[in-house]
Amino acid sequence: MDLFVTKRLQRLAGEDGSGGPGLKRHLGPFGLIALGIGMIVGAGLFSLTGIAAAENAGPAVTLSFLVAALGCAFAGMCYSELATMIPVAGSAYTYAYATLGEIVAWIIGWDLVLEYAVGASAVAVSWSRYALSLLHDLGIDFPARLAAGPFETVTLAGGGAVAGSVNLPAIFVIVALSLLLMRGIRESSGVNNAIVIVKLAIVAIFIAVGVSYIDPRNYTPFIPANAGAFGVYGWSGVLRGAGVIFFAYIGFDAVSTAAQETKDPQRTLPIGILGSLAVCTVLYIAFALVLTGMVNYAAMKGDAAPVATAIDRTPYPWLQLLIKFGIVCGFTSVILVALLGQSRIAFSMAEDGLLPRFFARIHPRWRTPWCANLAFMVFGGLLAGFVPISLLAHMTSIGTLLAFVIVCAGVLALRRTRPDLPRPYRTPFVPLVPILGILTCATMMYSLGPENWWRLIVWLAIGLAIYFGYGRARSRARRHAAAE
Repeated sequence: MDLFVTKRLQRLAGEDGSGGPGLKRHLGPFGLIALGIGMIVGAGLFSLTGIAAAENAGPAVTLSFLVAALGCAFAGMCYSELATMIPVAGSAYTYAYATLGEIVAWIIGWDLVLEYAVGASAVAVSWSRYALSLLHDLGIDFPARLAAGPFETVTLAGGGAVAGSVNLPAIFVIVALSLLLMRGIRESSGVNNAIVIVKLAIVAIFIAVGVSYIDPRNYTPFIPANAGAFGVYGWSGVLRGAGVIFFAYIGFDAVSTAAQETKDPQRTLPIGILGSLAVCTVLYIAFALVLTGMVNYAAMKGDAAPVATAIDRTPYPWLQLLIKFGIVCGFTSVILVALLGQSRIAFSMAEDGLLPRFFARIHPRWRTPWCANLAFMVFGGLLAGFVPISLLAHMTSIGTLLAFVIVCAGVLALRRTRPDLPRPYRTPFVPLVPILGILTCATMMYSLGPENWWRLIVWLAIGLAIYFGYGRARSRARRHAAAE
């Protein structure tokens, strides 16, 4: 069936931009690791750790981080193999196109474009709140009605409640970072590197200070007894906790979206993918151990800011201000890398004819897909400025888990159909590692619950309508296959 037409690897090799005015190659190993950390270490570390501990795993949330990291490690090795074989923009979308066929590629590309775009908008709304809170602590106040959308209620200084007008700070950060990405990958990477250094330093300070205030009694019981329902403590709680905090790991896959802007991608992409994952896993486990040691998991239930509660148990009020600054930095880099990732996937889909050619236009001087950045700047800015976070926050990690399953399946498919192809990086213990990656990620998808599955199904139904109404008739791969 032509729905499962694949892109020839030889043609993909000719799209890597090495012989023409394509995307500009600037990123090296450090830049790629920083890119991954910039997306992975966001404010989710400060919020999701407490939520998963209080509602699902207790102190064993550290095991939840290990389970999630294990699934990421399996997927990361599979990503590395395909990224070195197919070093072009597009990430899981491109890999699926080369291995499993066009319809599978469209499903995952559409899913990731929306997830990155809506996720960036949701994070921008949270960025607005933390940034204004930080400014307030510094004695600077911003008009409340201009920091909330029309469907949200804000409390004025006099105590009255009114509807908001527009979330200007959220729009500002989307626009500013989109313009930075249009300007060039060198400038964007430099800003991201600086932010990553700052927020890693802040996380390290919290861990170093907090160790002295751990109460060992808070670790007992380490795995609380199951409360009678799946996912509420016990080993099922550890598994559900892994699905919840998996969102905090999303990001290493964004490294592969920048493959076409990477120097010596066959060598540096595995370093960027697996290196950023390793650094973040160590940080996450240390952070979770310190947080659950400082504050009992039961006391975190209903606490919107468990990290702030932990800091209050130290004699360092300045640490609260520092953590807020770290959260703002974390949000900023997450938005930056999300906007980078979705624009590069849209660029690849447009190059293949599945989206309008507008998304594939490259700026003649900046060598960036500036039209894609511009389109998502407008779309993301409108979402961030006018849609309440309660709706935007419905975005979960289920779509990314689906991408990981497809990438692992792609490695299995390509090992079977093209065992002769050169592989600069080879996933070890095939087929065991890809199968374990599929099983781990699919299990976490199952643990997220039916409501998240329904959102995924609705999103994909909309995408399939667009594919059959527009993309299928304009597919370059189908035209090439027909001509051959």
